[in-house]
Amino acid sequence: MESGLTGSRGAERDAIVVGAGPNGLAAAITIAREGRSVLVLEAAETIGGGARTAELTRPGFLHDICSAIHPMVPGSPFLSGLPLERHGLELIHPPAPLAHPFDDGRVALLERSVAATAAGLGAIDGAAYRSLMEPLVADAARLLPQLLAPLSVPRHPLALARFGLEAVRSASALARARFEGEPARGLFAGLAAHSILPLEASATAAFGLVLGIAGHAVGWPLPRGGSQRIVDAMAAHLLELGGEIECGRPVRSLDELPPARAVLCDVSPRGLIEIAGPRLPDRYRRGLERYRHGAGAFKLDFALDGPIPWRAEECARAATVHLGATLGEIAASERAVERGEPPERPYVLLAQQSLFDDTRAPPGKHTAWAYCHVPNGSSFDMTERIEAQIERFAPGFRDLVLERAVTTPAGLEHYNANYVGGDINGGRQDVRQLFTRPLARPVPYRTPVGGLYLCSASTPPGGGVHGMCGWLAAKAALGRELR
Repeated sequence: MESGLTGSRGAERDAIVVGAGPNGLAAAITIAREGRSVLVLEAAETIGGGARTAELTRPGFLHDICSAIHPMVPGSPFLSGLPLERHGLELIHPPAPLAHPFDDGRVALLERSVAATAAGLGAIDGAAYRSLMEPLVADAARLLPQLLAPLSVPRHPLALARFGLEAVRSASALARARFEGEPARGLFAGLAAHSILPLEASATAAFGLVLGIAGHAVGWPLPRGGSQRIVDAMAAHLLELGGEIECGRPVRSLDELPPARAVLCDVSPRGLIEIAGPRLPDRYRRGLERYRHGAGAFKLDFALDGPIPWRAEECARAATVHLGATLGEIAASERAVERGEPPERPYVLLAQQSLFDDTRAPPGKHTAWAYCHVPNGSSFDMTERIEAQIERFAPGFRDLVLERAVTTPAGLEHYNANYVGGDINGGRQDVRQLFTRPLARPVPYRTPVGGLYLCSASTPPGGGVHGMCGWLAAKAALGRELR
């Protein structure tokens, strides 16, 4: 039996949302669009969660504190339907979504065109790439809404089955079975390693496929002016709909909240335990306590005296560069993290937004954003190892560094309490927990407390700036308490 929220009778507002990250704002917008009253409470002094931008190094250098490149903004069924452009959001599409350099000077490029990507992988692997990706990209409009949602009866079963036959495999197995050369294998390994899991784990191929599909179908854009512009546009739309936002309002207990018919929390399972306290039934609370967080991230932001001097000049066509070269090296890096060890040669995800967005740095200067995976909560300083990987593919990089900002896993958690131990995905995204997060329930967003919902990345479909967790949680509330 579900218990209820205090103050649900005679509520001053229909809903309160705790947390003003992309998912919290998505939940609030969904509720406000239905003519319901909604208040968003944010603990920090600014909105944004994982999509904030600040001058972390020097004045005039704008750095994305967490997320930087956003294929799921145009790829999200929710965000793509909002009038964010009217509220100032401009997405910049680099000529190529992704570059993946190798030690011999070659580079594999993920182009918007499947054919153009394949042409850079050689005759045999190019044909294999087209055979793999062309049917999936053709199904993108049918696939992405199903993949960015909880488990349910598929609306397009044939498209999902075609994807699933490849997606259930490990990334290593798919790369070795499909491709013969290191460029294609390495390119796919870099895509799949966004899972923050060992590449030998089941279904890690799904992450590589989804990001590849998105790159071809909608691109990997960056927002002009920084990721903050995404949430600023969402907030402007919410206010236009009559919603309210209050920053500097940490919520330590549900008892602090004004009366409302529904409360939606953009918090981690640990955060939900902290604020819901004894209202949660023992069995549900124990389940939340067993929720598994994934590996952490160690991040560097650079103010640079010029553009990164890539050995492979083609890297300048992409805002995103994956550093780690071969499938074997990337897989070894992720295995080390799984063992609880900081990788010697980390797989590095790098963004060079200022090449395409002149608002990010003073004239003639540039920024770079880079991170690697580390064990959850690691205190090991990865600065030297990350910079060595960049220097490896861009000799002379270190000479351009004017200043760097270091963000450890603990720093990420301090910045955003949802990033427990530096886990930027809101929880381990393996087959055991991807669709059953935080617990296996018919409606994963609904808690046993009547009117209380979880809408963070710790619910399906997990991490990423797509707003889907908030949208789906709000739809659940609208179908029940807010009818």
